[in-house]
Amino acid sequence: MSNPRMPLALLAACLLLPAPAHALQQGTFVLVTASGDTVSIERFTRTPDRLDAELLINAAGARFTMAVALGPGATVTRLENAYRQASADPSSTPLQSAVITFRGDSAIAEIGAGSQAVVQRIGALPNAIPFVNPSFALTEQMLRRARVLGGASVTVPVFVVQGGTTLEFRVTWLGADSAVIEMGGVPARMAVDADGAILGGVIPAQGLRLIRGAHSTAPLSIARPDYGAPPGAPYTTEEVLVRTAAGFDLAGTLTMPLGATGKVPALVTITGSGMQDRDAALPSVKGYGLFRQVADTLARSGIAVLRMDDRGFGASGGIAARATSADFADDIRAGLEWLRHRQGIDAARLGLIGHSEGGIIAPMIAAADPALHGIVIMAGPAWTGRRVVEWQNAYVLATSDQVAPSQRDSLLRASMRIADSTMQGDAWGRFFASYDPLPAARSVKAPVLILHGETDQQVTVAQASELAAAFRAGGNHDVTVRTFPATNHLFLADSVGHWVNYSRLPSGAVRSEVLAALVEWVRGRFAPQASGGFSPDFPSEFPAKK
Repeated sequence: MSNPRMPLALLAACLLLPAPAHALQQGTFVLVTASGDTVSIERFTRTPDRLDAELLINAAGARFTMAVALGPGATVTRLENAYRQASADPSSTPLQSAVITFRGDSAIAEIGAGSQAVVQRIGALPNAIPFVNPSFALTEQMLRRARVLGGASVTVPVFVVQGGTTLEFRVTWLGADSAVIEMGGVPARMAVDADGAILGGVIPAQGLRLIRGAHSTAPLSIARPDYGAPPGAPYTTEEVLVRTAAGFDLAGTLTMPLGATGKVPALVTITGSGMQDRDAALPSVKGYGLFRQVADTLARSGIAVLRMDDRGFGASGGIAARATSADFADDIRAGLEWLRHRQGIDAARLGLIGHSEGGIIAPMIAAADPALHGIVIMAGPAWTGRRVVEWQNAYVLATSDQVAPSQRDSLLRASMRIADSTMQGDAWGRFFASYDPLPAARSVKAPVLILHGETDQQVTVAQASELAAAFRAGGNHDVTVRTFPATNHLFLADSVGHWVNYSRLPSGAVRSEVLAALVEWVRGRFAPQASGGFSPDFPSEFPAKK
C-alpha cells in the first residue's frame, strides 16, 4: 500500500572537503529529482554533543525543526522535534511537537498537538538512531555510528519517528570514501569522509540526487500549497476547517460546481496509508496528485468534493501517533457530517472515494451508515494487511536478480519476522496487520464501484474480484468492477507496476480511462439535478496549478 511513512533510501557523489572531526560543522543537504526539482532542503549545525537541523519537504509542504542530544560513540539520547507547515514562520506555534528520550530498549515519546498531549513508551533497540524522513543530517548520524561500531559491514538500529517503528540501517563500506546503505528495503551508494559524514549522493531507484552545500543563514521557505482551481475552471474552491468529535480540526478544500440550480451531491476522499495531504501527493512522483485530479474531474461534472489533509499532517490538527484505520474513519465521518450541514450540498446524496487503505475505510464507514449514496474503492485490498505485506515481500524477492530461487523461501521468512515485529510496534500496524476487510464489505448496501490497475503490485488486481464477491455475498446488487491494463497502484500508466520504478515514470497524470470510468459511474448513481453549466468532459492532461 502506498506508505509515505516508509523512509527514503539515500546516496552519493559530490566533492567537498570534510571539516575536522571535532570542529563545529555546518552545511545544507538538498534532495533533487532527475529533472532538477527540489524534494527537500535541510540546514544543519553539528557539534560533538548536539545536532540542530531544519528540514523543509517541498512536496509535503512540511517543516521540521530538530534538536538532537548526542551521546558517546555517536549515539543519540534525546530528540526534540517540531512540525509546521512549510510556509509557516519557524517561530510560530508548531502544529505538532515531540520529545523522544532513548533509554535502553525504549523510546519515551511526549507528543503534543495544540492542547492535546500523549505520552508513549515504545519498544526500540538499544542505541537506536532516530530518523525523520528524509533527514540526511540524521542519516549522517547513522553512518557516524556505523564508523564507531567498525567492521566492513554493520547494522545500525533506526527508530522511525513517523510511525514509531524500528528498522535496520545496513552499511557496507566500499573503501574509505564510499558505502552502500540500505534502509526500508532500498539500497544506495554514498560518498563519505573518514568519520561518516555524507558528502553527497544519489538514489537510483527513486531517481533522486543529494547535494551537500555550504551553510546559509537565509530563511528556508517554500510557497504555501495551492489547492485552488485552475484558471477558467467551472467550479470554485474553498479552504475549510472540519471539526472532529475528538476536538481537533481537519483542514480541507471543498470544490463546488458553478451553475448549479439546486443542491449538488458531494463525495469525501480518503487517502492511503501513511500521512498524506489532501491531494494524496507523493514527493517522488512529479505532478502526482490523485485526489486533486479526482476533485477536478468530478467538479467539472457537477459533483462537489471534500478532500482533507490527514490528521497531524499538512494544516490539520490532531495526533496520528496512536491512530488506526478506525480512527481515520472517524475523521472521514466528521467530513460527512460537515457536508450534511453545508449550504448548497444535498445531504441525501453523499458518498466516499477511498484509495488503498482508504479502500478499507470506505466500507467500514458505509457498513454503519445506510444513508450513504455510494462508495468508490480505488485499489482497495481484500486481504489482511499482513497478507498484503507478505505478498509484496515475495514479489520483491521473486523479481530481484540478486536473489537465487533457492533462497527465496528462507529470505521471505526472515523478512516477515522483521515485518511482523515492525507492524506490532505501533497501534496502526497492529490494526492493519489483522484487519479483515471482507466482513464490512458484506454489510454494505450502498452502490459500490471498484477501480483497480491490472499491473498493481502493491494490492494485486485479483483482490478486486474478491472484494466484489464479498459485497455481493451480503446482498448488494449494485457492485461494479472496472480494471485497467498497464495501470499501477497509483493509477498511472505502467506496464510493470513495481513501486521502485514510480519516480521514473514519464507522467504523474492519472490515466484518463480511470477518470472517465469514475465520472460515468458517479454521475449515473448520484444524478446531478442540474445540467446547466456542467460538462461530462475533462482534460486528458490535468490543468496546471495556478
